[in-house]
Amino acid sequence: MRKQILVTGGAGFIGSHLCNELLEHGYRVRALDNLSEQVHGPGKKRPQYLDPQVELQVGDIRNPAAVRKALQGVEAVYHLVAAVGVGQSMYQIEEYMSVNNLGTAVLLEALIERPVSRLVVASSMSIYGEGLYKAPDGSTRVVEERPIHQLKAGDWQVRDANGEELSPIPTPENKPARLASIYALNKFDQERMCLMIGRAYNIPAVAMRFFNVYGPNQALSNPYTGVLAIFASRILHGKAPVIFEDGFQQRDFVSVYDIARALRLALESPKAAGSAFNVGSGRRYTIRSVAERMAAALGKDAIRPEITGKYRVGDIRHCFADITLAREVLGYKPQIGLDEGIVSLASWLEKQQFAPGRVPDARAELALRGLMVG
Repeated sequence: MRKQILVTGGAGFIGSHLCNELLEHGYRVRALDNLSEQVHGPGKKRPQYLDPQVELQVGDIRNPAAVRKALQGVEAVYHLVAAVGVGQSMYQIEEYMSVNNLGTAVLLEALIERPVSRLVVASSMSIYGEGLYKAPDGSTRVVEERPIHQLKAGDWQVRDANGEELSPIPTPENKPARLASIYALNKFDQERMCLMIGRAYNIPAVAMRFFNVYGPNQALSNPYTGVLAIFASRILHGKAPVIFEDGFQQRDFVSVYDIARALRLALESPKAAGSAFNVGSGRRYTIRSVAERMAAALGKDAIRPEITGKYRVGDIRHCFADITLAREVLGYKPQIGLDEGIVSLASWLEKQQFAPGRVPDARAELALRGLMVG
């Protein structure tokens, strides 16, 4: 009998790709998803991209009855449900705490009653705040948020107490958390809750810290989705991608296909239990260069990024993954480079129907609430 796996948030972007990965490797898959309007649009319709073999149960992760029903006959659980978006989390605080923290608590209480052989929770690179840095003398530095007076002056660099500029280096899992947004706090809580309860009740649990994920099935009308989808939506409307600060922030962009593969390995790797793993490409790119690559892939080279010179509260300067631990323990190896991934994403994008871009609304909301500097 094939193992039955539950994926909470299984109708979403990453969840749908994970469902495909699991089906391809012989698992039976059930998804629990509330089909949020911000992600899926009105009507709570099953998304066309969700494989028909996936058993979809429409329900809220905060509803104990819905969670207990979804867990019936399940041998392992992926917990991907989350309200996402750093900016939005800073003013929809109750909603984020409810969906992310309370929802995880409801799931864990149900799992105490009905344990499974593996629990894998989606965490995030956002828990690190700023990534790891190196000082001019070669020492490693863990840094705090950049001061507001520095950002107001348009000085975006991370500096030490003497004003010396620090150089970003890959961020490993043992870097202490520095929580700069409600979303980061939520992800830290979800990760710790799952590992803690897993240890207490002998439920082998694994936390996967995603870096910047991109690929097909992202919600293009959602202004708080991944940055590549936001860029693509604007470019395809003939508008410039909007970039904060100077565009030279460095991030790690990882294909959703690599993410799905890493998630399956977290289920199948005996030594993974009890640990947290970075899941990225292991490479760094500036936000500006990624926007330019996306425009080129969509045949819109003439559309140049709009560099705002503004700063959003909760944003960090540099963070990219050290994936050594995932390579060694999970056998994870990224297979899709950024250029290949962007071309694949562009091919999918050209077949989509686009709602009007909502990024200006998101910027206005942040500015109205004093969450934008400059």
